[in-house]
Amino acid sequence: MLDNDWTAYVDLLRRKVVPALGCTEPIAVALAAARCRALTGEMPERLQVWVSGNLYKNGMGVGVPGTGQVGLPIAAAIGAVAGDATAGLEVLKAVHPADVEAATALLPFTTVAIRDVDDPLYAEVLAEGAGHTARVVICGGHTNVVRAEVNGVVVFEAAAGGSSAAAPTLPEMTLRRLFAFASEVPFEAIAFMGEAARLNIALSDEGLAGSYGLKIGATLTRQIKRGLLADDLMSLAMRLSSAASDARMDGAMLPAMSNSGSGNQGISATMPVVAAARLLAVDDERLVRAVAFSHLVAIYIKTQQNALSALCAASTAAMGAGAAITWLLGGDFVAIENCIHNMVGDVSGIICDGAKTSCSMKVSTSAAAAVKAAMLAADHVRVSASEGIVAETADQTIANLGLLSRQGMLETDRQIIRIMLDKEDARHAAERDAAAG
Repeated sequence: MLDNDWTAYVDLLRRKVVPALGCTEPIAVALAAARCRALTGEMPERLQVWVSGNLYKNGMGVGVPGTGQVGLPIAAAIGAVAGDATAGLEVLKAVHPADVEAATALLPFTTVAIRDVDDPLYAEVLAEGAGHTARVVICGGHTNVVRAEVNGVVVFEAAAGGSSAAAPTLPEMTLRRLFAFASEVPFEAIAFMGEAARLNIALSDEGLAGSYGLKIGATLTRQIKRGLLADDLMSLAMRLSSAASDARMDGAMLPAMSNSGSGNQGISATMPVVAAARLLAVDDERLVRAVAFSHLVAIYIKTQQNALSALCAASTAAMGAGAAITWLLGGDFVAIENCIHNMVGDVSGIICDGAKTSCSMKVSTSAAAAVKAAMLAADHVRVSASEGIVAETADQTIANLGLLSRQGMLETDRQIIRIMLDKEDARHAAERDAAAG
């Protein structure tokens, strides 16, 4: 029988590491729209969508699975037309071409606006049709419904600050506790984490074989054949990670195994570890333990940040991968701590300027940084505590990074959103001018 801490960590992995089809911000909008249709049983004739600035940032430029289109309007429309309201982050798993035609026809009657709300993860959909209305509000989590109405009557409302399900308390986490768990827990308790590797490998393979996004993985593979890149651990980690991100961000109909509500975080926590496991020829159990450790570290780091922020969370999730790679390279706990210091000293300044195909660039950069940080750490090299936000212990370094994300980057986030809104306004103005002749 597992002790209480270890049981809590297993539960945490099961809650925070789940399959997700498509970028999770537009998917939250699609889920709210699907819930609206389920409430009335009627196909909507009009959709009004309100989202937080952060959700808008992460939804305006990303591909929506199965549609070949980008943005929040199509996410809402396809969710209302064909979404499975019971499928959570896989709400669009059953989309067919005919559904896309119906959703596209709904676009002229779909509006999206930003609502000034405190929660950075907020989506509200009002669906109208056949004389009925339904309203669903999601906030605090991508699948967390806090309010539902039918014809103006509230049919569900969470308690203030609550959710559609009681949120479990997070277990106490330190890097040392997480390392002890991943290396010592009975394997059968975490064997399910092999699914994270399987799903994200399949997504990576799709990205390498197909023509998605920026095609970074395929492009880097060609450079190896040309002799411009070495076929080594760093390039493999970059190729596998970026290919999965390219496929995901460009609307591939394959799920990613997500971490903390993000597919790119799940990819960044998984694929560099898979790359190291392949080149080091480790057995399946050691791979699964390393993947579990990486995902737990990524969760630990993310719990100290806002759900959505100006800090690229793929880069922080890759810190978990770096820690796990350090372990696979034979590093002890001191080396693992040093890897965290090295990662924070390297990639802590990568901004999140919205979800889009070029996220695969940041995913590939973070994967390379994870390998570099791990190799340095395994060779007893670390960024010292006298430099920047790096501290003496990894836990304090992680806390400093969280403080930077939660407080220091708030104005950065607001400025990014303003720039993106100005771009959108300019695009609409150009379209109106072109239409006017």
